[in-house]
Amino acid sequence: MYKSYHKKIVASTLLASVVFLGTACNASNGTKDTAEAKPAAETKSAAPVNTTMNTEGFTKREIDAVGPANALVSDSVKKTYEHNGKLVVDGGVTYPIVNGKSGAYYVNEAAHTTPFNKGKRATENEQKAWDIDVMPDGTGLPEGSGTVEEGDELYEEKCASCHGDFGAGSGLYPKLTLGNAYALQKTMKNQRVNPDSEGPQRAFGPYWPYASTLWWYIKTGMPHQAPMSLTTDQVYALSAYILYINEMKIEGELVDDEYELDREKFLKIVMPNVDGFEPKINGPKGQDNAREYFNNPLNYGNGVRCMKDCFEGEPEVQRIGFELTDFNPPLSSEKTLPEPTETEAAAPGKDTYEASCAVCHATDAMGAPAVGDKAAWAAALEKGLDQVYHNAINGKGGMPPKGGAMDLSDDKVKEVVDYMIGASK
Repeated sequence: MYKSYHKKIVASTLLASVVFLGTACNASNGTKDTAEAKPAAETKSAAPVNTTMNTEGFTKREIDAVGPANALVSDSVKKTYEHNGKLVVDGGVTYPIVNGKSGAYYVNEAAHTTPFNKGKRATENEQKAWDIDVMPDGTGLPEGSGTVEEGDELYEEKCASCHGDFGAGSGLYPKLTLGNAYALQKTMKNQRVNPDSEGPQRAFGPYWPYASTLWWYIKTGMPHQAPMSLTTDQVYALSAYILYINEMKIEGELVDDEYELDREKFLKIVMPNVDGFEPKINGPKGQDNAREYFNNPLNYGNGVRCMKDCFEGEPEVQRIGFELTDFNPPLSSEKTLPEPTETEAAAPGKDTYEASCAVCHATDAMGAPAVGDKAAWAAALEKGLDQVYHNAINGKGGMPPKGGAMDLSDDKVKEVVDYMIGASK
């Protein structure tokens, strides 16, 4: 949640849900409506919770409205976990088993007491093999180095086919930059409290709070067709290049085209939006911060549950700032369908190729034979057409079966292969 507007998000939905769940569940258990129901503090099975709320900056009316609503829970709805008694981390509720049901659903209570085999405990080395992420404090970040120049070359070879030239984005794949990270970070407040002509510009530079995620995501997930294939130094080089195209600085020094990034420098990266989110979930107190924040309804808006005569003061009318009145070509009110035109039928397999296969076969950057590369397809056909069909249907190397389009029939896949071969002669 971006902190510049969190107090403007309407709280009534959250509060209505809390009150409704308490009311509905009391009614379903045979108790009377909320006007006559026992307060949560008096119910015999209600777990004690800390209902102290941070009320700074809110009116007495808002606080009075939220206080009682925040306390209304029934035997069927709890604000704490059964296993540790702590508040639900996201501010929601849990549904204990009451009369054989959890909420509105029946529960097989025998299944909760049936023992099962959890397998063997992972060895220390097995745990290390899986523990490959990098934390914001540098935990898991290995020694190594790479330059922007090296990263530029790697990017062109392994990344540009999906993420576009200079990280500008391509098709469905995300943009890695939108410009200067520091200037664009300020757009995070746009179209929130005061509408602006441009909305928040979310990309790695202006939006992400920590650079550590960039490093381990590249290392463990990229390139798409061959994850874990990059060396540590190559990951540093690509990270340096992405910092460069986002025009970022490390300890006041601009990451230019000659910059070399290593572990020591990486740990000094401060992202422009590091303080742009709340609650603070990083560090050992992260979960407790989230519990405190999301269990305080006042953090979600004005805190008032209201259905009539709710607004105080003059409304802020939002008007269209950039009305489109001139269209080129002009808008038409004609309702008839255009006359059909005769076009040459597309080659069998071409449409499927463009929809599902071109991302890897349009160029050779993904390691697949590119359509139009006569030599590459001649080499692929050395073992015969049936073997090429087999590889396309069942997968080979980094290519998943049917290129990942598992809804295609074998015949459709063969049509695609025939099209690519025919277009490469």
